[in-house]
Amino acid sequence: MNFKRTIEDFVCDHCHTDVKGDGYTDHCPRCLWGKHVDVLPGDRAATCLGAMEPITVEGGTPHYRIRYRCQKCGHEFLVKTVEQDDPAALVALAHKRAAQ
Repeated sequence: MNFKRTIEDFVCDHCHTDVKGDGYTDHCPRCLWGKHVDVLPGDRAATCLGAMEPITVEGGTPHYRIRYRCQKCGHEFLVKTVEQDDPAALVALAHKRAAQ
């Protein structure tokens, strides 16, 4: 893997929250949306830059993961949830999946 820890602050393209990166941050902790910047986790090698929609929560305590799908190219991948993720957003995402 080509993971290189880089601390990156960003403004979420989806909800416009100012996000303080810690070197591992790959999505907005408020709305859970991300941007397609990685080919492999952390490599920042993707050129797509499409919006990564959180489509489901998978796994179980304490190993929940969010499945993402790029709205531009359709690429899907899983990322670990983090302590900073809004619990209400995670629950809403889980309920959205259960309703489908």
